[in-house]
Amino acid sequence: MIARQTIGSPITATGVALHAGVSVTMTLAPAPPGQGVLFVRRDLGGRTMPARYDLVGETRLGTVLEKDGVRIGVVEHLMAAVAGAGVDDLTVSLDGPEPPILDGDALSYLLLIQKAGRKSQNVPREAIEVLKPVSVSQKDASASLTPAPGTAYEFEIEFPTAAIGRQTFALDFSPASFAELIAPARTFGFLKELESLHAMNLARGASLENTLALDEAGLVNPGLLRFPDEFVRHKILDAIGDMALAGAPLLARFQGVRSGHTLNNALLRALFADPGAFRRVPFPD
Repeated sequence: MIARQTIGSPITATGVALHAGVSVTMTLAPAPPGQGVLFVRRDLGGRTMPARYDLVGETRLGTVLEKDGVRIGVVEHLMAAVAGAGVDDLTVSLDGPEPPILDGDALSYLLLIQKAGRKSQNVPREAIEVLKPVSVSQKDASASLTPAPGTAYEFEIEFPTAAIGRQTFALDFSPASFAELIAPARTFGFLKELESLHAMNLARGASLENTLALDEAGLVNPGLLRFPDEFVRHKILDAIGDMALAGAPLLARFQGVRSGHTLNNALLRALFADPGAFRRVPFPD
């Protein structure tokens, strides 16, 4: 039996929220088997929010969970790290509206989880096997899931700036490949959009230390770059975090072309709207 996993002990980190720009303290704690990932807003009297695709209420500049007036923003980086670490059950306690952005990647969260250690639960781990192709599209962007014996990601992006251009990347997903090839990839953004984002109370925690910043001339902070194709790797990181909201690992190949959080969430909704497109199976050894 492949058992469900939680973490071995609580661990806490404090940092700035990417969009709200306020300091947030986050505690990751062990959780009972079958709970899944559960967010707790300590600053709102302990209101809770399950990490589920059907509770995604906004996808503009991050994946936002929303239920009964409670919001948890920018969950995708943390959820990618949780998936990459193979953790199934986790309680995430926050005293603010988002997890702290930390280093703008998933590696920061992954290192916290590794420090806390993993603990096996005496309950079998499940996977969601995709049985037939499912796809969604919007203009020149698309996202799809096709049947596969394991989990894989393939992504293509294209931006009209020489610093990015057209980039592609493919990944056979495993804890090792995620930690080495995807988790370190930082988020990115364009300086020309910053003023309008601030006017909408967004990106107030973005800085040249946690975000790859681009202007007309190229990358403003090239010293932060960890991979020549870091931008497409980060898009895979986002997709892994968004797919983790399925509630169990997907046995499928994800393919994204210029996809973002909106299409990623639409893809999961399309998958689960068709009972013949998937089935729950024991996690493969």
